[in-house]
Amino acid sequence: MPRTLDSRGWGPTIGRRSLLLASGAAAAALAIRAPRAAPVRTGARIVVAGAGAAGLAAASRLARELEGATITLIDQRKPHLYQPGFTLVAAGLKPKEYVIGETRAFVPPGATLIEEGVAEFDPDGKKVVTDSGRAVAYDFLVLATGLQLDYGAIEGMDVARIGRDGLGSVYASPDAALATWQAMSAFADRGGVALFGRPATEMKCAGAPLKYAFLTDDILRRRGNRGRAELIYNAHNNALFSVPIVSERVRMLYQEREVKVNYGHQLQAIDLGRRIATFSTAQGPKELPYDFINVVPPMRAPQAVRNSPLGWRSGPWQADGWAEVDRHTLRHARYPEVFAVGDVAGVPKGKTAASVKWQVPVAVDHLVATIAGRESTARYNGYTSCPLITRIGRAMLVEFDYQDNLVPSFPGVIAPLDELWITWVMKEVALKPTYLAMLRGQA
Repeated sequence: MPRTLDSRGWGPTIGRRSLLLASGAAAAALAIRAPRAAPVRTGARIVVAGAGAAGLAAASRLARELEGATITLIDQRKPHLYQPGFTLVAAGLKPKEYVIGETRAFVPPGATLIEEGVAEFDPDGKKVVTDSGRAVAYDFLVLATGLQLDYGAIEGMDVARIGRDGLGSVYASPDAALATWQAMSAFADRGGVALFGRPATEMKCAGAPLKYAFLTDDILRRRGNRGRAELIYNAHNNALFSVPIVSERVRMLYQEREVKVNYGHQLQAIDLGRRIATFSTAQGPKELPYDFINVVPPMRAPQAVRNSPLGWRSGPWQADGWAEVDRHTLRHARYPEVFAVGDVAGVPKGKTAASVKWQVPVAVDHLVATIAGRESTARYNGYTSCPLITRIGRAMLVEFDYQDNLVPSFPGVIAPLDELWITWVMKEVALKPTYLAMLRGQA
């Protein structure tokens, strides 16, 4: 039977039965709840440092599960940014307003938001000091600061020039995502050489740089200019993705779509005027000219965390300051009243919004159990999810755990390594409502 295109020409339409099955499975996954216990009465003072996805989700759950607690969120950012949508903005598929909300709109009743940054963490004194010098004492701290984009580590990089002279970088802001789309679109009109890659540090959503190369390839093809362009992905190590089976699948797709791969290439400098990027390699520095480049900066824990006793003291996460927590409970190794969730947590996986969805209930359960005088058996298994877009209208739903096992949420309905329209719909349409429900402690 011939396949029909959907009304936008984005690919074959999915059967009604498959769509209903997928929608029903998603709805069931969201609807299943454990019986809600009565709130635990307490006078505990809880500080949630950071009011991004992890901080708001944690505060909402704590407000629901505790009665009488003083819950204080600290974050200077007034807009709330839906970061999973940045790539869609940078592909010209969503307006920048799609990713901008208001932090205060998601602060749960009973919680207080202090609109300041954190200047200092003092876990020995059990207090947080804000930028204005205000000391906020706590009995429990939920560290949810997110991470810092370290553009300064790339010599010659200038964030203000994103969108000009072929420079793109999806991460800096909604404006930067839109400017990246404008630069990429101009490149797709004329062709040339495009460079993609990722840093050697831990990073949020490691699939994002891969999907942006896929999207650039697809847009070139739609404009009839693929033959006029060379796309090069510069992998920081010897793989394209940390999960071997996913890395091999991406390698095969890149080969099929003629995306060249350089392994062991880490961006260290960029000459914006000459449009030359310099990469460190095992053979020494290597210069690559470009007409368009998507820069992904190194990512580290925020400075206040790096300067505190909360970071790892040894091992692979020490240099960048990630919080030293147990990978299964998210409880700090040396300060049992401290938990870390989201990007700042120093665990082997889990810097995605989907990881937050699974981390926060575990950390909150352990915190509430401590207050209630009971033991919690909740464990985070490293669940991380990446709807890996491979072209407009197609994506793979890659879900995995600490052991790099694929852990599909919809077995028998969504094959994790297949390019599917229904996975695209989940990314483009269904993911944001689920995300917003998570912020309110409902998902």
